[in-house]
Amino acid sequence: MKHLFAISFIMLLALPYSALAQKQELSNELIWYSGEFRPEYVGGLRSMSDGVHYTSLEYSQENGSEIVKYSFETGKKVATLATSKDIFNDASTGIDDYEFSADEKMMLISTDTESIYRYSTRANYYVYNIEKKRAFPLADAKKGKQRLATFSPAADKVAFIRDNNIFITDIQFRTEVQVTADGKENVIINGATDWVYEEEFGFDKGMYWSPNGDRLAYYKFNEDRVKQFQMAMYGELYPDQYTFKYPKADEKNSLVNILVYDLEEEMSKPVDIGTEQDIYIPRIKWTLNNNRLCVMRMNRHQNHLEFLMTNISPDDPFTIPTKVVFEEKADTYIEINDNLIFLEDGKTFLWNSERDGYNHIYCFDMSGNVVKQLTKGEWDVIEFLGLDQDKGQVFYSSSEVSAIEQHVYSVSIKRGKKKQLSTRKGSNSAVFSEGCKYYINYHTDANTPYYISLHDSKGKELRVLKDNSRLKKTLKKYDLGQKEFFTFDNRNGDALNCWMIKPADFDPAKKYPVYVAIYGGPGHNTVSDSWGGSNYLYHQLLAQNGYIVVSVDPRGTMYRGRDFKHSTYMQLGKYETEDFIDFAKYMGDQEYVDAERIGIQGWSYGGYMTSLCMTKGAEVYTMGIAVAPVTNWRYYDTIYTERFMRTPQENASGYDDNSPINHVDKLEGKYFLIHGSADDNVHYQNTMEMIDAMVKANKQFDLFIYPNKNHGIYGGNTRLHLFTMMLDYTLENL
Repeated sequence: MKHLFAISFIMLLALPYSALAQKQELSNELIWYSGEFRPEYVGGLRSMSDGVHYTSLEYSQENGSEIVKYSFETGKKVATLATSKDIFNDASTGIDDYEFSADEKMMLISTDTESIYRYSTRANYYVYNIEKKRAFPLADAKKGKQRLATFSPAADKVAFIRDNNIFITDIQFRTEVQVTADGKENVIINGATDWVYEEEFGFDKGMYWSPNGDRLAYYKFNEDRVKQFQMAMYGELYPDQYTFKYPKADEKNSLVNILVYDLEEEMSKPVDIGTEQDIYIPRIKWTLNNNRLCVMRMNRHQNHLEFLMTNISPDDPFTIPTKVVFEEKADTYIEINDNLIFLEDGKTFLWNSERDGYNHIYCFDMSGNVVKQLTKGEWDVIEFLGLDQDKGQVFYSSSEVSAIEQHVYSVSIKRGKKKQLSTRKGSNSAVFSEGCKYYINYHTDANTPYYISLHDSKGKELRVLKDNSRLKKTLKKYDLGQKEFFTFDNRNGDALNCWMIKPADFDPAKKYPVYVAIYGGPGHNTVSDSWGGSNYLYHQLLAQNGYIVVSVDPRGTMYRGRDFKHSTYMQLGKYETEDFIDFAKYMGDQEYVDAERIGIQGWSYGGYMTSLCMTKGAEVYTMGIAVAPVTNWRYYDTIYTERFMRTPQENASGYDDNSPINHVDKLEGKYFLIHGSADDNVHYQNTMEMIDAMVKANKQFDLFIYPNKNHGIYGGNTRLHLFTMMLDYTLENL
């Protein structure tokens, strides 16, 4: 028996590892429902003003929500600043968000928060004194929830919005002053933005305290002339009709004005933004001077940007005068960012520009002249990360290494000396402390989840915050293929970036179907050496089911300079479709690919591209899944659409030639449309019009609608249901 056992043990050692530890299989239940692959993350940290401490919103069984203070350098807990018990006398009431006063002696606490659109919310706010551990409601809850509550610089007052009007609460006396009285739903908005500004200019806060806190600058939107859009909300015997203002391409926008409320005079005065009303005001910002408010003015074509500067004085009886101090023009369009930084010298400011063909950081004087170009080269600055005014250092991330990688850098304002701070290959982003003494680096690559570490301003790693060792160990249990990067040349001779995931047991002698996962539009790249989360795992699930999964970034995508990104101007969809068709032909030429089984799937802009590829590219794509697609740019909003296309009146052929609705007669393969009925962004109307066109052309297709779901199509079991349905459809038709 001993000999038999020894022989058996030796034979066991000789077996391949896979025979001993069978790799587990992925499933949609594991990916979208179980939490099996949830990464550890460090999020929601707030640097305190001293730059050496930060706060985090946490939870405990005893106290409910807790706002905890930590040391950046050691990571050790310093104090608990506030809890649900402290504020609400109830551990079960959660803290949704918080904001410090400038002196960090008080906080604004929000609870019972409800979403409005992508960024906007309303909530019940409380003012909390940290030292005295006392809280009181910002406003009478019976009057309704509040929005965008903001401390004055001296923390003696709080401005907020209720029912589209601005109010100011005096903290000491707990009195409320009403600044505006004309606010009305779907007519007048004070202190916040309308739907299209929020969605396309990326902000919803529209009121800002002056440096001294004696003035409040704010937006006023008059939506009266903007046409309404309605969505049926199901669940009742008679569905409710949700109505909001949505300006579609070539339609009328809100009339926008900027006003400044003087607390001493108790009066608002309009800022002179010119006589032309068909314009955009994408940002306003106070300089370090209490009299100087900078107002960004942009024409409707979005190719002429001006900075208007006020010089507020008591001599302005009715209107606050302005002067143009900076302007920039482009043949195509100018993108807006939040990187306007006024320097402490009072004479210069920082701003990003693509004027030399790439997105770079410049220093300008107050007359709009270039003082110095801080970054330069055939690569794009991706994100402005921070400024250390004392040391004259600017921190940013860029695509200098590669368009598929992201790294963190510093550059000296005076000397122009540049240093790469990130060392790990792949994608690096950073969050800096106040004063930029420390930063948290978030690193991933295509096959590795988050490695999160704390660094000093010179890039030295001080400690590891999260390394996701548990998730890495979990991933090893599954039979995952490696995501590999490559390029191919389109018909124009452009080398386009791509990635590929092959089945783990890939055999080059076999023929595999190909699943092309796309987005393809401006503002988002799918080909990035970064962790893809649940989507990455879903692509691995497809690979386990015998598919080669690939993606490509066509012309018009990011981080390869202005000309590459703007090459689709006036012709959204045309060149991207050509690139996706070329890509399918390239993949079909590979010996290991079954050219008769190439499918494509995309969401939003990707759904638009999927629909064009299934019509214009019917000879190469045999299956397409289009989720929440734009099907005609005439149905989409003014700011986004006209930025790239101008108006339908000016560019009818650009709209019509690249609308999949006008190419349904070419459809041959299996085409699946999916949409949420309450999509406030890409309206369900897009899918309905596509359906109508296909019925008229007698084209068969498949359709699924998610009732009351918005553009993200999520909540409860929704994502699990969606991806199970898409997997089943792929298995059946590809």
